[in-house]
Amino acid sequence: MLSIGEFSKICKVSAKTLRYYAEIGLIMPQEVNPENGYRYYAIEQLETMLLINRLKAYNFSLEEIKAVLDAGELQEEELYGALMTKSRQMKIQMERYERNLEQLNQDLANLRQGKSIMAYLDEIEIQLSEIPNMYILSMRQMVRESEFPDMYAYCFGRLFQKMQDEHLTAAAPPMVLFHNDEFTPFGLDTEFAVPVKEYVMGTRDFKPGLCLKTVVRGSYSLLSSVYAKQMEWAEKEGYEYTDALFEVYVTDPSHTTNENEFVTEVYLPVRKK
Repeated sequence: MLSIGEFSKICKVSAKTLRYYAEIGLIMPQEVNPENGYRYYAIEQLETMLLINRLKAYNFSLEEIKAVLDAGELQEEELYGALMTKSRQMKIQMERYERNLEQLNQDLANLRQGKSIMAYLDEIEIQLSEIPNMYILSMRQMVRESEFPDMYAYCFGRLFQKMQDEHLTAAAPPMVLFHNDEFTPFGLDTEFAVPVKEYVMGTRDFKPGLCLKTVVRGSYSLLSSVYAKQMEWAEKEGYEYTDALFEVYVTDPSHTTNENEFVTEVYLPVRKK
């Protein structure tokens, strides 16, 4: 048996942390002396503690770790599925870090050349474009920022299924319309839509008319800069926006996993003041 101090030293986990782990049922001491309350751990528990430390290094929450430890005979299966999920999450995070590092290096290069860190905004092209009327099949939801990837897949999955069931023909790439100006505690009022050639129950007329248009090639992280630039351009040129800003996904994650190949068209309906 090992005292809590010895166990703590070997596993490089403080005694305070071990006591907390015992409180939440993550790893319990093998024995507690009823007279003095001293805690003792079995040699076999070292392996459990090492597993906990390894899973923490993989960004597992204590709740996730407990689910693995409590899986019993299914622990290997539970662990495999959890590790696969963490692997996908880490890959996404690494790609995000790579994009941020690339952007940071570009910012450093601009500063060395005496340019503003925001100089990239000058490269955003804006044009006035008259967008024809169309029919759209759509679903409207309140969506929180963290929910967008899942809601995107869910809503467009349902829309494309309905198109297949009712033999509808897509007239243009899918789009998303944003109907309010700011996030609320309930999310953003968002309409997922697909332009279709046929007018049936569930479709509606969409008349965007005159719009500011910007084509974005690359990560969706660029889109907020486009919104800001379009608003700035409209103010400077004497236009005001008249309807929901919308994005058209010419290519998206359903076409390619390479974000550099994403093509998104951003539209802001406007009129002259």
